Amino acid sequence: MRLAVAVTVVALTAACATTIPGSPSRSDDKLAGPTKSSTPAPKPGGGAPSPALERYYTQKVEWGSCASFAKTDDVSKFDPGSVECGSVTVPIDYDDPAAGDAKLAVVKLLASGEKQGSLLMNPGGPGGSGVQMVLGQSGDYSNLAVNKTFDMVGWDPRGVGASTPTIRCYSDAQVDKNRESNLTQDNTPAGISKQEAFNKAEAELCEKKMGKEFLAHVGTADTVRDLDVLRSVLGDSKLSYAGFSYGTFIGAMYAERFPGRVRAMVLDGAVDPSEDPDVSDIRQMAGFQTVFDDYAKDCAKHSECPLGTDPSKAVDEYHKIVRPLIDKQVPASQGRPLSYSDASTGTIQAMYSPKLWNALSRALLNIKAGNGALMQKLADLYMSRDDSGHYSGMMDAFTAISCMDNTADTDPAKLGRKDTDIRKAAPFNDDGRGTGHAAKTACAYWPVKNTLSRHVVKAAPSLPKTVVVSTTHDPATPYANGVSLAKQLGAELITFDGSQHTATFEGNACLDGAVTRYLTSLTVPAEGLKCGG
Repeated sequence: MRLAVAVTVVALTAACATTIPGSPSRSDDKLAGPTKSSTPAPKPGGGAPSPALERYYTQKVEWGSCASFAKTDDVSKFDPGSVECGSVTVPIDYDDPAAGDAKLAVVKLLASGEKQGSLLMNPGGPGGSGVQMVLGQSGDYSNLAVNKTFDMVGWDPRGVGASTPTIRCYSDAQVDKNRESNLTQDNTPAGISKQEAFNKAEAELCEKKMGKEFLAHVGTADTVRDLDVLRSVLGDSKLSYAGFSYGTFIGAMYAERFPGRVRAMVLDGAVDPSEDPDVSDIRQMAGFQTVFDDYAKDCAKHSECPLGTDPSKAVDEYHKIVRPLIDKQVPASQGRPLSYSDASTGTIQAMYSPKLWNALSRALLNIKAGNGALMQKLADLYMSRDDSGHYSGMMDAFTAISCMDNTADTDPAKLGRKDTDIRKAAPFNDDGRGTGHAAKTACAYWPVKNTLSRHVVKAAPSLPKTVVVSTTHDPATPYANGVSLAKQLGAELITFDGSQHTATFEGNACLDGAVTRYLTSLTVPAEGLKCGG
């Protein structure tokens, strides 16, 4: 299961992230720096790296124990003999390598048979930890046919997780306090002014903590160049890649910049690079509404459904449970109250997989009884907070990377229309306090200019056949996104019939079989292939 990373309805974007609700931070001395290798950098497609970058492409990783990565219950159980961890050094600024370096935490689940190459994987976000994904799912991944011939490699992108520097703006206590606030439920002129002051302060805090120079280079444009360094350091002349959700955006941007260096690419849960960000947000929330409706229909089959037995009334019944939290919060756990914001967050978390629908029903019943602990647990999972109260930093990274990948809205009229359209698209998530006005987000006050903007991907003739997987009722990345991305890349589209976010390597024989054959032998899936259902 991959989690969304977003704070409020106005912050939701088409990104989803990792399986692990905590990402350990570590000191630099745990991560090895670059050393010269006797093997020259691979030179596929784009030729050799510039002399200033050659040391990054030819560095040798000192692989070692992954014990220091196992800081949560989710990743405490793995076979230490099957995984290796280390770091890869990259320049903060590729145009000025002398300005300083960043270190990327990397893990590889070793191929169980004769190794064919490395399969680099990204779980989404932005802000998701590939290290935590591969370690946390290493037991399941080791049973996959693709792991027989590929090292399955996860990495924490620059600024994320165990990579350094790590983007951290708020302290754990500050995030807890922010989550208790009902600030975003006040769309009066005074309320919007308070929200914008809060968002401006967030941008200023991130600038103070991280500095403009680093923030200017945390976007996908730089991550794509990091991915090419990783490919080279792992010894692969061409890239084999599996990206999920926001990870599909990384893959698409890599395919556009380095088409001749792609061997195979599977993109599941597509972000559409050509779609206007506002349209993307509205369609995403419509996707959440679709899955909420699916949940309501399933819930109505059970006698203790908190939303009743008539799915057509489910939204109203849901509002009766959660809207009172705007004015009166209920006790949850660890002395924290359950806010309306957290109830909304927990509900959205449950939309990512039918496996969480039963937990959502119990959480809503508990709220009725005055206990918000289970709903808060769902919200904690979404927000990447562990039981000790520590946040992984995913949310800070989400904001920083998103601000570098999109042009921020600053037009009040446009923001107001978007807020109205989102409420119409997802009535279950409407707090009932819309005014046709909305606050500018932190990105409107960001200290550095974005380095990417939405555009149609220009797939070069040298790009080999890639594969896009899209789920019919995907809440976070609607099915149409996959259709559009496949068209832009000239990719083969696999349709998965289900109500979940992403589906590859989750046990469906039809889908996993097609993807595995493609990755291992470059056998392109049959045109129009449909799986699931």
